[in-house]
Amino acid sequence: MITAGTADASLVQSVDWLTIAPPTLTALVALGVLVADLFIPAGRKHLLGWIAVTGLAAALALLLPLRSGDRSTFCLTAAAQTDSHAQTAGCSYTADHFTLVIQLLVLGGALLTALLSLPATRAGKLPAGEYWFLLLSSAAGAALLPASRDLATLVVALEVASLPAFALVGLKRGDRRSSEAALKFFLSSVTATAVTLLGVSFVYAATGTLHLTEIAARLDDVPGRLQTLAEAGVALTLVGFAFKVAAVPFHFWVPDTYSGAPLPVAAYLSVVGKAVGFTGLILVTVVAFPAYADIWGPALAVLAALTMTAGNVAALRQDPTRAGSAIRLLAWSSVAQAGYLLVPIAAAAYSSDDQIGATVAYALMYAVVNLGAFAVVALVARTHPGKRISDHAGLHATSPAAALALAFFLLNLAGLPPGIIGLFAKVTVFSSAVDAGLGWMAVVMGVNVVIGLAYYLRWTALLFRTPEDAVRPEPRRAPAPVTAAIALTAVAGAVLSGYPQLALRYATAGLF
Repeated sequence: MITAGTADASLVQSVDWLTIAPPTLTALVALGVLVADLFIPAGRKHLLGWIAVTGLAAALALLLPLRSGDRSTFCLTAAAQTDSHAQTAGCSYTADHFTLVIQLLVLGGALLTALLSLPATRAGKLPAGEYWFLLLSSAAGAALLPASRDLATLVVALEVASLPAFALVGLKRGDRRSSEAALKFFLSSVTATAVTLLGVSFVYAATGTLHLTEIAARLDDVPGRLQTLAEAGVALTLVGFAFKVAAVPFHFWVPDTYSGAPLPVAAYLSVVGKAVGFTGLILVTVVAFPAYADIWGPALAVLAALTMTAGNVAALRQDPTRAGSAIRLLAWSSVAQAGYLLVPIAAAAYSSDDQIGATVAYALMYAVVNLGAFAVVALVARTHPGKRISDHAGLHATSPAAALALAFFLLNLAGLPPGIIGLFAKVTVFSSAVDAGLGWMAVVMGVNVVIGLAYYLRWTALLFRTPEDAVRPEPRRAPAPVTAAIALTAVAGAVLSGYPQLALRYATAGLF
C-alpha cells in the first residue's frame, strides 16, 4: 500500500490494491480480451468467452480476503493513511459488508450472464471481442459503484456500468428491434444522468463537499439562503436514480429494452443493472441524505406502491401466445420486484433501525431466481425462438429438469413454497414496512403479492400441461454453459431455501 505523509490533511491519497482488486481485475481482463481479439483467429474466438468467465471467477475469489469488511482506500484524512483498516470518513472507496455483498451479487450475476452468452458468441450471433469487452467493462463499473463513497466516484461508476450496456443492447447487428431498444435505453439513461449530475452539482454547491459522510454532516446545518438549493439537489438526485431502478413513472424503457436486447443482456440488465440503480439510491439516501429523510422517505414510499402495482398489473395482462411474451412478462415482473425493493429504503426514513438489509436480502434472492428463469427461457428459445410463454407448455415432457427448475424459480418470485427464500424475503420486506409504521404500504404490498401469484402460477401450471394439439420438436442437446447456469442458480436457490439465514442475516445486521 502507498501511504501518505504525516500532514494532518494531505492531498496524497493512499491506495490499498487488495481492496480495489475485484473491479480492477475485471477491468484489466476486459482490456486483455479487447487486445487478444486482435490476434486470435476467427476459429478460436470462443476462447475469449472462457477468458472472461475465468476473469469473473477470479474477481469473485478476490472478495474472500476482504470478508472482514473493514478496509478503505483513496483517503484524504490522516486517520486513514496509516493502515489498511482505514476509517471511512474522507475515503472515496470503502469495502464494507454492504460493498462486498453487492459486489458478490454483481460479479456473480455477470458470471452467470457470461455462461448464458457463450453459445451465442460461439455461433457468431454476437461479435465475440466487442461483446466480452463491453460486458466486463460494465461489470467493472457495477462492482465499483457499491464501494463509492463520494458523489464523483459514484457518478463515474454509474456511467462506466451504463455506457457499455447501451452497446450491449444494440449489439445484434441488422436487427431493428435491437437498435430501437438500444436507442430507448440510451435516451432514458442519458436523461437520468443529466438529472443526477444537476442534482449532484446543487448538493455540492450547498455543502462544499463530495464525500457522502461529510455531506450528511453538513446538510444538517445548511445556511438558510442555500436551503432551497440543497432540497432541489436532493430531489433531482432521487429522480435520476429512479430512472435507473425503473421506478414508475420512469419505467417506460424496460419492456422494449428487455425484449429487443439479446437474451443474456436482458438477464444482465434485470439483475446487475437493477443492483447498480438500487445501490446508488441507497448510498445517496441513507448515507448522504439522512437529514432530508422527510423528503425522500414519502417520495420513495409512493414510488414503491406505484411501481409494484404497475408492474404486476402489466405482467398479468401479458398474452401468452404473443411473440416475446416470456421476456416481456419477466420485464414487467422486474418492475414489480423493484417496487418491493424500494419498500425497505423508504422505511429507513421512518425508523432508526437498519432497514437496508431487507433490500439486500431480497436482492440476493431475486438475482439468483431471476437469472435462473432467464436461463431456462434461453434454453427453450433454442427450439422456440419466438420466446412466447405458451412455448413452455408441456416442458416437463421434453426437459423435466428444466421444467422443475423454472417452476422453482417462479414459485420463489411468487413467494410460495418450496421457494422458501422467496417467501422469507417477502416477509422480511413486509416486516420492514410494518416496523416503520407504514401500514398502508404493507396492505398495498399484500394486494400486489396476490396479483403476482396469478401470473407466476399460470406460467408454472403451463409447464406441466401439454395441449392436445401441441407439436413438440425433437429435444436438442442443451449447451453445457446454459445447463451450468441453470444448475448453479437452482442449487443456489435450493441452498438459500434450505438455509435462508445465508441471505436473511443481512436483514438484521448493520451493513454500514
